[in-house]
Amino acid sequence: MTPRTYTQAARAGATEATRRAIIDAIVALAHERLTLEITLDDVARIAGVSVRTVLRHFGTRDRLLDEAVRVTVAAVESERRVAGDGDAFGTIIDHYELRGDFMRRMLAQEDRDPRIAAFTVPGRLLHRRWVEDVFADALEGSEPERRDELVDLLVVATDLQTWALLRRDRGLERDAVEQRMRTLADRVLAGAVRA
Repeated sequence: MTPRTYTQAARAGATEATRRAIIDAIVALAHERLTLEITLDDVARIAGVSVRTVLRHFGTRDRLLDEAVRVTVAAVESERRVAGDGDAFGTIIDHYELRGDFMRRMLAQEDRDPRIAAFTVPGRLLHRRWVEDVFADALEGSEPERRDELVDLLVVATDLQTWALLRRDRGLERDAVEQRMRTLADRVLAGAVRA
């Protein structure tokens, strides 16, 4: 590696680290407040850079938000992925424990900020696909109309709002929430076998 190549690689690494710090800053702020309340000054302060640096990397606040949404969606997809014979319920509960309050805050803003809807609408579809994948064996052979009904019920049994009702509203411990969500899904699937 020549000195010039090393310098270019170091510069590219520093640039990427700065971009990541800026994105991390806006995501952290979105965990605490409405996105419409987040200013570039706030982002720059938390990222440890100037507003000018933020603008040099992203051009506008809107482009920064778009990139933050893209990065967050990718992280959410990764967190929800059930590896091999992994535990789907443990995976989804871990995901809700990590991001549940943030996602509820996003849902509360989707009517006011179209950029947030660009995050929440695909999130709902992602959850439905997750249910279809996780419960594929149990759903196999169901008539299409019955399958849709079962998927709907399993979506509810494993949904963020179900987690929030049990974890936040009822104040149950994580393991109790997981057990109740498992029970809901088991009852749905037991009904499918009887039908």
